[in-house]
Amino acid sequence: MVSLPRPPATSLLRFLFLGLTTLASPSQAQLQLHVPAGLTRLKAVEGAEVVLPAWYTLQGQVSSSQPWDLLAVMWFLEQEGKDLNQVLAYISGVTSSKPGVSLVYSMPSQNVSLRLQGLQEKDSGSYRCSVNVQDHQGIKRSHSSKTLELRVLVPPASPSCRLLGVPRVGTNVTLSCQSPRSKPAAQYQWERAPPSAQVFFAPVLDAIRGSLSLTNLSSPMSGVYICKAHNEVGSAQCNVTLEVSTGPGPAVVAGAVVGTLVGLGLLAGLVLLYQRRSKALEEPANDIKEDATAPRTLPWPKGSDTISKNGTLSSVTSARALRHPQGPPRPGALTPTLSLSSQVLPSPRLPRTDGAQPQPISPSPGGVSSSALSRMGAVPVMVPAQSQAGSLV
Repeated sequence: MVSLPRPPATSLLRFLFLGLTTLASPSQAQLQLHVPAGLTRLKAVEGAEVVLPAWYTLQGQVSSSQPWDLLAVMWFLEQEGKDLNQVLAYISGVTSSKPGVSLVYSMPSQNVSLRLQGLQEKDSGSYRCSVNVQDHQGIKRSHSSKTLELRVLVPPASPSCRLLGVPRVGTNVTLSCQSPRSKPAAQYQWERAPPSAQVFFAPVLDAIRGSLSLTNLSSPMSGVYICKAHNEVGSAQCNVTLEVSTGPGPAVVAGAVVGTLVGLGLLAGLVLLYQRRSKALEEPANDIKEDATAPRTLPWPKGSDTISKNGTLSSVTSARALRHPQGPPRPGALTPTLSLSSQVLPSPRLPRTDGAQPQPISPSPGGVSSSALSRMGAVPVMVPAQSQAGSLV
């Protein structure tokens, strides 16, 4: 046995087959192809092996000195909606076939039965056998063909069992069972495992869809339920455990959880609100009164005062007094600005005494009292004595 030729060769074989059929002329020997009566429709299980029986006879054959030669044997597979598919060809002593396909008997032989191994669902269809013979001289030819139908059956694959619904006392649930692959379609049967060993029938059982409806559940209905999927060539099963609970339903549990979370959220909000209010009451008032007393002495930063060459006080500005209070001002609060206008102060002459230290002078220019200057932030300044030439002593 050799592998099948490429598509062009296959087309050539078909053309040759049709040509032989057309050129076959009537003769005294008539070729007849036979199949067993009642075996034109065959069934086989997937993965198994099957033989399609066929043989031919020559009627009115002349003497054995003029035998007929087997010219060609061909098997084709016909499937609905698909092109004609050649699965085996024997021509002039050469056999070509597809994998798993062979002739039962070696050629030349009048038995042209076909063997198929490792069947698959795709092998289902109509198989046509065509035989062409000719006389020894190659002048007279004859042709005949027969068709057999093969159906490959697939046993049910392992089904899957599911529980649809919440198994609580008083509720309804559905047990579902479905096989992913079966040919022909599987039928389903539900039963309860021992010791109950209860078998279910319609209307609670849907044998086509594989569903079992259980209503008004009770605790004694708990147990293991077995589903069997079967067809004419095999069966498979699965099981599911039903446990009927008596506790509260999921809705009740979910409501309790949601209520608890809402209560905790409200409690946390109240605590935060109380803490904020307490903190607001404990904060000290930062309002600055208009008649607040300024500090009596302030440190002098370097470079904060300027003395003119003629010994007069130009300006005194306290950096600390001019510093703005921290934080934004509150509504209604006054922010005083302390400053001392530049004024020329007289420089009184002081007698020079050995070892005597200059005495501080607190003039009150413009008729402003010392208490008013102190409230405005003024600071006493030590002015050194001057000579007649105007230089500092």
